[in-house]
Amino acid sequence: MSEQRGLTADVGLSTEKNLRRRLHLGERFIEGGIFLTAALAIVILLGIIAILIKEGVPIFSYTPPWQFLFGIKWYPVSEPPTFGILPFFVSTLMVTLIATAVAVPIGVGCAAYLSEVASPKVREIVKPIIEVLAGVPSVVMGFFGLVLLSPLVRSAFNLNTGLCGLTAAIMLSLMSLPIIVSVSEDALHAVPREFKEASYALGATKWETIRHVCIPSALSGIAAAIMLGVGRAIGETMTVLMVAGGALALPSSPTDPMTTMTAAIASGIGNAVRGGLQYQALFAIGLILFILTLAINLIAGRVLERQKRKFAR
Repeated sequence: MSEQRGLTADVGLSTEKNLRRRLHLGERFIEGGIFLTAALAIVILLGIIAILIKEGVPIFSYTPPWQFLFGIKWYPVSEPPTFGILPFFVSTLMVTLIATAVAVPIGVGCAAYLSEVASPKVREIVKPIIEVLAGVPSVVMGFFGLVLLSPLVRSAFNLNTGLCGLTAAIMLSLMSLPIIVSVSEDALHAVPREFKEASYALGATKWETIRHVCIPSALSGIAAAIMLGVGRAIGETMTVLMVAGGALALPSSPTDPMTTMTAAIASGIGNAVRGGLQYQALFAIGLILFILTLAINLIAGRVLERQKRKFAR
């Protein structure tokens, strides 16, 4: 009997060791997969940067950087060619800022409603609809802007044409909303229940709890949602190309027709000779757009860290 018990104990120890070894191997395999995925993402990013630098920087030997950045004339097929992207840069900033100013308050407010106010039945119906809207192709949104929104903007502001930066900004805000709402709602829903109960126990109202507890606790997720929305707005091409008007002049107001940096690349790359000056200039625009997006992310990260320190006190 004692020999049988000892044999059973030995078998149990052997089985436990084998199980630990398998778990350890599984963990190492998962860690290796995560490392390879991260390394692949870094390699792809570095490859994109290298291509942009290789194809775009040579234009600065023809057009000095300050003339390229602050010039207001874009005549790639004239003799001699002239490359100035200030109208594209200003148009991009104008459209992105308006779209962000419209989408962020509405998106975060909608997310707070779905997470903290709406009933589970309403949330189950509304959130899938919002997530489906995120998958609507940009060309379809462009058609909606062209057919429905453009006439409204033209009549509301008494314009010659409704194809302008304001129309593009409104459409971009609609395209950014599903991302901001969905990610922000997930972040707010992940706030521990104890935080909310403690706030209610201290006598706070639902609005005060949402404002002073839920949103600060979910700030990193909300910031990520906003950055995804800004990235969608600043990088969108087809919708802006269809409804922004396509003017090459420096815009003075959002109701002017304009061309963003992405629209300039999309409309010009098909006519550019590979390796030619226009081709290099378009890649330089892509490089500047990449730097602009990187700067926005760095600034947002710095602001987020400051806010985290503030709410941690």
